[in-house]
Amino acid sequence: MSPRLPLVVILGATGSGKTKLSLELAKLFSGEIIGADSMQVYKSLDIITAKATKEEQSAAPHHLIDILNPNETFTVVEYKKRALGIIETLLKNRKLPIVVGGTNYYIESLLWKILIDDSEYSKIPGLLPNNDHELPSEELHKKLKSLDPVMAKRLHPNNKRKILRSLEILYKRGKKHSEFLEEQQASRDGSKSGGGLRFSNSVVLWLQCDQEILDKRLDDRVDDMLKQGLVNELLEFHKIYNEKRLISNEEADYTKGIFQSIGFKEFHPFLILNENEKNSEEGQKKLKEGIEQLKMATRRYARKQKRWILNRFLGRQDRQVPPIYGLDTSDVSQWEDKVSKKAEQIVRSFINNTRCCYESLPKQKVDSNPNSEDITFTCEICDRVFVGQFQWTVHLKSNKHKKMLESKHKKEKKKSYEIMNKEQNYSFVFLINLF
Repeated sequence: MSPRLPLVVILGATGSGKTKLSLELAKLFSGEIIGADSMQVYKSLDIITAKATKEEQSAAPHHLIDILNPNETFTVVEYKKRALGIIETLLKNRKLPIVVGGTNYYIESLLWKILIDDSEYSKIPGLLPNNDHELPSEELHKKLKSLDPVMAKRLHPNNKRKILRSLEILYKRGKKHSEFLEEQQASRDGSKSGGGLRFSNSVVLWLQCDQEILDKRLDDRVDDMLKQGLVNELLEFHKIYNEKRLISNEEADYTKGIFQSIGFKEFHPFLILNENEKNSEEGQKKLKEGIEQLKMATRRYARKQKRWILNRFLGRQDRQVPPIYGLDTSDVSQWEDKVSKKAEQIVRSFINNTRCCYESLPKQKVDSNPNSEDITFTCEICDRVFVGQFQWTVHLKSNKHKKMLESKHKKEKKKSYEIMNKEQNYSFVFLINLF
């Protein structure tokens, strides 16, 4: 009996070349590509979500791309169910499944056995109040904080989707989400992110790139998107899906569906202008600011993806991790030798069940707690919430925070001075009255 084909996973920051490698491997091994991108599951906005072109998609079968309307919701549990069904079918038919995308928690849900699953819920109707979905995110976070403070500490008050998820688990199962995660961690081969490995024969290819080179590549990619018609794409989409909401004075919600995509929030001040305002000097200034914000957000997201891989894959000591191989994509002129050929040899060794001639990456010690992405920090001075130790540390060192802190100290000093003067005046008046 021939050995079971491996599950191939391609990880990497946005702009690192994941699409290119996935197509090459699919052609070499008659594989099929399974998208793992929370924005590419939605129809439309092909440019801003950096989808493979129609020509590229025709080169190999693609799954879980363009499957939802923009205003539909889609959870990681739903993604996992669909993706696992596709993977099992492909393996059964001796087709190589290649999972590729930048949404790492989608990929985690496939690699590890997640113990909390909607299919395990007891089907008791009415436990989750219908009006909960209509409440503002901050109100829902307060509710979660009173019911499950440990879980609330992990979630940003604006992350309505995850807050609702935790409340649903509590209402439907009668147990706190945080308690499920603790039980999961205590289980064999378990951790706070999942149980044991789901596929015994899986291999991860991590596309790595020098940070400065990647930053330049990402800026250039945004410029290319603009040439392809990015602004018109956003304007057309905004006209279809956002104008009615804004006319009725409803605030645009960039926490749902495809509206979470990088680009909407950054261009929002420009998108809501009328035609004359868009063409004005101020409008063009807002457009330029949107472009710079998009570039900054894209670079920041790439760094977040890298930290995720380091923390949740190589930095974890509490769970099994599939073999991870690093492929350097910094120099595109050396792509064939450093990426294509190396990836082919690695995958072929797993298909043939032979020893790989390359060493997988060792586990690493990371500067922050591997679970630190699950901890929120509140800056009372700036009135902001940050998710993860890294963001919190960066904020504390930022000039904005230092200025706010300095301003607060000045105000407190001024207030103390005013109180002292007031007390001295009272004492003076008292002495005058006394004599």
